[in-house]
Amino acid sequence: MAGSPEVAIVGAGLAGCLLACYLARRGHRVTLYERRPDPRAEGAERGRSINLALSERGLSALRGIGLEEQVMAEALPMRGRLIHPVRGELDLQLYSSDGLRSINSISRARLNAALLDAAERHAEVRFEHRLTGLDPATGTMRFDGGQEEKAAVVLGADGAGSAVRARLAEHAGLRERTDFLGHGYKELTIPARDGAFAMDPGALHIWPRGTSMMIALPNPDHSFTCTLFWPDEDFDALDSPEAIARHFGEVYPDAVPLIPDLVDDFAANPVGRLGTVRAVPWQAGGRVGLIGDAAHAIVPFYGQGANCAFEDVVVLDRCLDETGDDWGRALPRFERARRADTEAIAEMALANFVEMRDKVASPVYRLARRAEHALQEALPGRYVSRYELISFSTVPYARVRRRVRRQQQVLGALAALGALGAAALVFGAVRRSGA
Repeated sequence: MAGSPEVAIVGAGLAGCLLACYLARRGHRVTLYERRPDPRAEGAERGRSINLALSERGLSALRGIGLEEQVMAEALPMRGRLIHPVRGELDLQLYSSDGLRSINSISRARLNAALLDAAERHAEVRFEHRLTGLDPATGTMRFDGGQEEKAAVVLGADGAGSAVRARLAEHAGLRERTDFLGHGYKELTIPARDGAFAMDPGALHIWPRGTSMMIALPNPDHSFTCTLFWPDEDFDALDSPEAIARHFGEVYPDAVPLIPDLVDDFAANPVGRLGTVRAVPWQAGGRVGLIGDAAHAIVPFYGQGANCAFEDVVVLDRCLDETGDDWGRALPRFERARRADTEAIAEMALANFVEMRDKVASPVYRLARRAEHALQEALPGRYVSRYELISFSTVPYARVRRRVRRQQQVLGALAALGALGAAALVFGAVRRSGA
């Protein structure tokens, strides 16, 4: 298996295209198989074009193949969360202590188009090839219509509903589980107003409502893509135009005037499901493997789905370096190197959902954030918030989780010492006054 075997990548989405570029750069002959027609010609699927929040991990991966500058030319930087209460003033919560760092709103469709263009320069891309069968022992793939193809290495980059993962579960003993969140998502659009943005384009907008929320990210055409994250039953409850209009008027009153097609879009756009995919193992025999969402899909509440998948590509590339492109050693090594990190970000993404939909509106939360930023300024490099470590660094996710826990333990101990010191002062004052 050493050398430069023919590699088949199933899935020409974001991770698959990036992976094709990295592998072709190594000298591998790569073919990409995609079940959809070419999305550059067909356009994005209605209601499924959720924007991405691209941050340092994803940018670092794009930088590795010289695509960062091209992609960032269409990016819209967001330097904080802008909180929309039901009543009262908007509240901007900066992502970094200095207020200078941003995450970047990117159109998934445009990013996929840029990556497809890059992949086609280095690999063959075959659209409308839906995988229906796979023999992990031989690398033989079967597609709709009975067509068969064979590759020395087969990599599944075909998303949360991965056909490659399903075939590994059938034939190679892979165990998989999807933990659904109980919340779905639906998209709406805030169009441009008189050719300009209807809201501040420099922030990620959040309408936190306890058990649910709406968010909005800016687009280059001056529109915003809004996404509702609601309990499944809440979507079902709005079963008439009157119910839709009444609910939005009560829960998102400042957004209603900005969405002229609200009722029609809500009725027409589909509800997507949200869940965390867990699979063991990610590879079979060192010749068939999974990467990105196909191996470990997560919920989107840290904006790390694509960033994490792109980082997978970088780690796999490093594993190939370390094994001399021996896939039989590289694929197991990749899983060992990456599993703890993907489990950590899956856990942190679920926790951040609670923070976004509920805690960000709390005065206690806002006070804690200000204190955290003050600590970062007082202890530069020694104290760094979880958000900044995840979004503005490439520190492995598992290490981020450990570091944040240690920081919290130290702060807890300092707070306890401070409380004891204050109590000792009070006790001393009481004794002196009573003497």
